[in-house]
Amino acid sequence: MFQAPRGTTDILPEDQPYWDNVMAAVRHIGSQFGYSRIDTPIFEDTQLFTRGIGGATDIVEKETYSFKDRGGDSLTLRPEGTAPVCRAYMEHGMHTLPQPVKLYYICQNFRYERPQSGRYRAFSQFGVEIFGESDPYADAEAIEISWRFLRELGLRDLSITLNSIGDDECRPLYVSALIKYYTQQSSELCTDCARRLVTNPLRLLDCKIDTCQPIISEAPRSIDYLCNDCEEHWQDLLDHLNRIDLTYEIDNSLVRGLDYYTRTVFEITPPVKGRTNVIAGGGRYDKLLEQLGGPSTPGVGFAVGLERVVEHMKRLKVTFSGDKSKLTLVAHLGPRGKNEAMVMASLIRKSGGTAVMGPSRGLRSQLRYASSINADYAVIIGDDEIDKGKFTLRQLGESTQQELSSEEIIRSVC
Repeated sequence: MFQAPRGTTDILPEDQPYWDNVMAAVRHIGSQFGYSRIDTPIFEDTQLFTRGIGGATDIVEKETYSFKDRGGDSLTLRPEGTAPVCRAYMEHGMHTLPQPVKLYYICQNFRYERPQSGRYRAFSQFGVEIFGESDPYADAEAIEISWRFLRELGLRDLSITLNSIGDDECRPLYVSALIKYYTQQSSELCTDCARRLVTNPLRLLDCKIDTCQPIISEAPRSIDYLCNDCEEHWQDLLDHLNRIDLTYEIDNSLVRGLDYYTRTVFEITPPVKGRTNVIAGGGRYDKLLEQLGGPSTPGVGFAVGLERVVEHMKRLKVTFSGDKSKLTLVAHLGPRGKNEAMVMASLIRKSGGTAVMGPSRGLRSQLRYASSINADYAVIIGDDEIDKGKFTLRQLGESTQQELSSEEIIRSVC
């Protein structure tokens, strides 16, 4: 028997209310902060990600779904949302628009990762990108949007962690100090970290292996190597967050898993040990558009993992107001009753109500079905009701019923 591919999941009917509320919150928060929605293709030129994310990152080295199409072009299923939005910003001349340009998106991404709780190979994200603004208020705004979005969905047990990893001027000094420190620890490193020490030293701080955690905790701190401009940006960001009453912690080992970040990086996590349960993360990427062949344009953004959001909504037993409309099952007896039931169900829908036809079984079975779908009303239509010109309306929650005309039924259930 076929099963969903490993690392993927079905969103079943009972989970749809969670996703409906998540999508509504995305649209609301985007509108509230004045952002416009953008959607990009599900696959892009492979070079977009190798140049943008970084060829030595785990995502590009191990996790992308890349293939050659029939024309011989190398394409990659989208592993993250920022690089494609940057490509769209450049391709459609958005740099000529009044800056900053503020965009949000909801997309499905694909990474060949080891599946575990909250981590899938096909996953959905809500993301925000701000182009053309270098002031740290934009960093604070990105953090605030992600925080308000999660709070709107009822998640209350989250924490914000921050770091600054500097820029092209001061980061080389920090990386040199990091290499010197890790070289002294080389005999204790895991296999991946031994490789990262040569190919991508910042990724050393992103290792999840338990044996590397004590080494990470004693590593040099990037904030101790910031140049004057980066230090000013960092202090201004902290001041902005304090002014809007966002509580945060500084995590000196936070670097994120993508090469394009500069200065600010942040994550939002639940109170669960480790970083595999990060719900939201992002930061500043002032050099990314230039790396992709565009004009020098500052940028900052984040992405929220929506499967993880839903998982934590369930964990916290978050409740929300669902569809307020009443559901009516139209039960029928005999051929005449079925034909009249189809008309009645259609009239209820045309009048703004919600109606379903009863299954082609006996009345008792149809009423059991009404209970299984949590119907509020049942309309019963058979030969006797048709001859009288009045149908039976049963209010299922109260077990009461009355005979009413079709017009009276519509007024009662709509």
